[in-house]
Order: sequence, then C-alpha cells, then structure tokens
Amino acid sequence: MATKRTSSRRPVKKKKSTKARRPKRHQPETLRLRSAAPGLTVNDLQKSLAFYRDAVGFAAGEEWRENGELRGVELKAGAVAMWINQDDFAKGRDRVKGVGCRTYFNTIQDVDAIAARVKAAGGTLLHEPQTRWGMRDVGIRDPDGFVFTIQGPAKKGR
Repeated sequence: MATKRTSSRRPVKKKKSTKARRPKRHQPETLRLRSAAPGLTVNDLQKSLAFYRDAVGFAAGEEWRENGELRGVELKAGAVAMWINQDDFAKGRDRVKGVGCRTYFNTIQDVDAIAARVKAAGGTLLHEPQTRWGMRDVGIRDPDGFVFTIQGPAKKGR
C-alpha cells in the first residue's frame, strides 16, 4: 500500500533556543539591585575623607561641589563605592550619627593588616581582628560614630 506524499520536504525540527532559560520570577516581582552605595553625612568632611582614605584605604573618586566648596566625595574600594557629605547642621550640631546601622564590607585582603593600618592612623577599632563563622573580621568606628565591619578570609591556625 502506497502512502500519498503531500510534500517533498522533510519535517522540520524546532531549534532549541540559544537564550539561556531564565528562572521563573517570584510574583509579585522582587527587587533586583546591581550595586549599592551608602551615603554618610559627616561633621567634618576633610577629617572623614582623611580617615577613609588614609586609615582605611579607600580612594577618593568623584567630588560634589557647591559654589566652589567641597560638599561631598565618592569613596571607592575595588567594586564598592560609598559617599560622604558635609553636614549642613540644619538638624542641629548635636545630632547623633551612626546609631543602629552597620555596614559590612568583604575583601580578600589581610584583615589584620587593615586593622593595623587603621590603628596606626589613630582610628578606633570596635574589636580586634577575630575569626568566627569561617571569616576573619574587624569592627571599626569612624570619626562620626558610623560603624562598619571588614571581613575576609580566615588565616590558617586562627
């Protein structure tokens, strides 16, 4: 028994998409960020700039000036950025800063060396470098009372 052929073409196979399959997104859609840059309002911009640059090791980036006066500076460390800006004291000179907030920074550098640099420059450590949860970390307080933790790889034997 012969089969009637309606076309001389072979059936076409569907090509697989070259695009990677995206995972199904949660609904409602959640926030997806690509970077974060905290901003700190400081009492003395030059003092804070010197602390973050000279004691901690950030590099000064972009500057924000108003009527020729330096009002803010971007601080960079690897892929991380943050801003410090001069307080205008509109909310009072006795305003407490840094309460209830801590920033965590992660590095592959030697945390003990960073802590030693901060101490040598007169900076305040909240605690000496310590190893916990498989990481080495040090807590630091800046001149205005903002606190942050720098964490990195644990040293062997610690």
